[in-house]
Amino acid sequence: MGRKTVQYDDYRVAVQQIILSSSDSDYLDQLIPALKDATISNRTPGLVQSLSQYAEDREADIERIGLTKHDEFLKSVNQLQQVREGTVALTSEILRLNQSIQASTETLAGHKEALVDTRAVRQNIAEASEALRESLKVLHAVNQAHDLIRKKKYYGALKALDDLQNEHLIPTIQNKYATQHKLADIIQKSIPASQKAISEAVMTDLNTWLYRIRETSQFLGEVAFYHTELRRTRQKQRMESNPYLRNFKLNSAIELVFDESEEFDVLDNEELQVDFTPLFECLHIHEALGQSDKFKAEYAATRRRQKELLLPSVVNLMDEEDDSSLSSLLEGIAGFAIIEKATMRRVHNLRSPVDVDELWDSMCQTAISLISKALNDVDNAEVLLKIKGVVALFIQTMDGWGYSVSSLDTFLLKLFEKYAELLKRRFSDDFQEIVSTDDYMPMPISNLDEYDKVVNVSWYTPDKPREELTFPCVLPFSQMYPLCCIDIRNFLNQFYFFSDDHFQHPNIIDETLQKSLDQLLSEKVCQSLVERLSSQYLGQIVQILINLEHFETACQELEQLLIAARSSTSAGGPVILNATEEFRGNKKTAEKRIFELVNSKIDDLVETAEYDWMAPTLETEPSNYMQTLITYLSNIMSSTLLGLPREIKELIYFDALSHAANMILTLPLSPEVKKINPNGVAALAKDVGYLAEFVDSLENAPILKENLDELQQTVLLMQTENPDEFFDISIRNKKFGRVDAMNGPKIMEKITHSIQSPTKTTDRLANFSSRFGMK
Repeated sequence: MGRKTVQYDDYRVAVQQIILSSSDSDYLDQLIPALKDATISNRTPGLVQSLSQYAEDREADIERIGLTKHDEFLKSVNQLQQVREGTVALTSEILRLNQSIQASTETLAGHKEALVDTRAVRQNIAEASEALRESLKVLHAVNQAHDLIRKKKYYGALKALDDLQNEHLIPTIQNKYATQHKLADIIQKSIPASQKAISEAVMTDLNTWLYRIRETSQFLGEVAFYHTELRRTRQKQRMESNPYLRNFKLNSAIELVFDESEEFDVLDNEELQVDFTPLFECLHIHEALGQSDKFKAEYAATRRRQKELLLPSVVNLMDEEDDSSLSSLLEGIAGFAIIEKATMRRVHNLRSPVDVDELWDSMCQTAISLISKALNDVDNAEVLLKIKGVVALFIQTMDGWGYSVSSLDTFLLKLFEKYAELLKRRFSDDFQEIVSTDDYMPMPISNLDEYDKVVNVSWYTPDKPREELTFPCVLPFSQMYPLCCIDIRNFLNQFYFFSDDHFQHPNIIDETLQKSLDQLLSEKVCQSLVERLSSQYLGQIVQILINLEHFETACQELEQLLIAARSSTSAGGPVILNATEEFRGNKKTAEKRIFELVNSKIDDLVETAEYDWMAPTLETEPSNYMQTLITYLSNIMSSTLLGLPREIKELIYFDALSHAANMILTLPLSPEVKKINPNGVAALAKDVGYLAEFVDSLENAPILKENLDELQQTVLLMQTENPDEFFDISIRNKKFGRVDAMNGPKIMEKITHSIQSPTKTTDRLANFSSRFGMK
């Protein structure tokens, strides 16, 4: 480095220092700075003047000394002369050096000026470089943020913008003299736009996610339904191995504990994965932006719109392959609701439970409305049962997710009412057809297999063990009875099918089943049988009576079956079917109708009697009508009435004989018969005896023969030789006790006897009539 120039205020001191230098090099060291200073400051004359002044002063000193010391003076003069010469030479050298220094100084001044300018430029460049470097940091941070946006790393981008503000922009903006102040201000003003871009980008991703979720909802619901179906199967298997578990339904605590080993995440499995990351990120971004409430409102509005798009305008209950089918509808609702519940569990405070429940209730009401409207076109109970199965699967699935299913349970009641109505209508038609197409003949059985099938489906206790049976054979009831039994069992089973898997009102099933079954048996079976009692065919009436007897037994069995099958929630006590009493009561109606037909036939036969009461000759053979009557009574006993229960058969026979006896008795009492001779009495007695012989051949003859007592005693009275015995109370009670007190005198009045005076007999009759108030 060059020596620093010394500044001199007065060159006399400098001259003094130069002259007093101890050596030439020191002399030059003292002289050169003085020359530089004089040259630079343009005071060279001052330096020359100081040197001249110093020389004059020395000359004066020399002159003074020379005057005093001549020799020394001369010596000094010589020395001075030498010095002067040296000074002149030195002065010349100084001038030359001065010129040289002056030139160098001008060059140096130019260089210094250039250096100063260069330093200023360099400083500006350094400052600009620093500013540019700081600006590049800011721009790099901005670019990094936007690059993160492009890479969908939204939270990182938001954090980068926040760091940019805190570390660069805000400090720079606060320093108004900073070179990058304007750039920082521009970038700071663009930050909201960048944050908005992040918000829009993340919302775009969320909307894409929501769209995919909406498209996935049905499949998610399908997977959830399938998982519920598997749980159903496992629970049924457990119930089969442990009957105690029948008390616990699906989604009960016991079932859930048993099913813990079968872990299954419906949102993350081999077939379906639902990633909530876009939702988490979007919520996180909006929380960072301080827009949580706005985001929650927008998300809620979006889900409401998606709910509307999810629900169709109509639902097809008949075709499960249709996109608008019931399964598709309920699977979509289930998937949507599962997403909502999963969102609540994963992201707290995003979805209000009230909002989620409102969406759920709205979807349920819409689904119920759509199904109810479509039910008008359903007229098949099996289709309705499938609909119930889908709805029940939906209920069990959503109940497991904690949703309220009360409205759906209520809807199942309406569905059951429709189901019960369809079942009742169908089985009503079936019963009607069975009753109307029956042949009303004992049912023929050709082999043991056929026999077993009939006995297994019918409520019937055979009289003989199956090992003792010979085929072909006939069963007492007609074909309608086992067919109705099959329909009754199917009716019971199909009613209880509705309670399978899920139905919260089994007592309603019990009540409706009992009422419906009672109505079907009373109105479609019993009443139809009663209507056919108007038939004139005795065999058909007898078969109807036999069928009524078996239906009464079936109703009694059904009462016990209904008690065993009813749910624990139903009221206790016995089950009473009104049909039981109706079948029992109409057995009496059938019996009366049989009495009517048998008695009508007897009437017809008796009316054909052609007694010649005044016959001139004695008849040797029973009358034709009596032979026909006996044949008829014998035939119905051995064929038509054979299948009736013994007590009913005996009652019918008892009544038939009583009626026949009464009708025969009316023949001689007819007002048209005025007189009866012994031949006429003998003909009547022969017929009565023939009838008595037939009765004697029957089982329970003593009881049945009591019906002939009056007729036989009346014939005996007509044959008596002493009519006065009738008027003797003691004798009449022994011999003619069953003869009507009014009819005896009347018939005796018609008898002609050769041994009796008509006047006397007439008088006794008159006395007898007056005693009993007869006119």
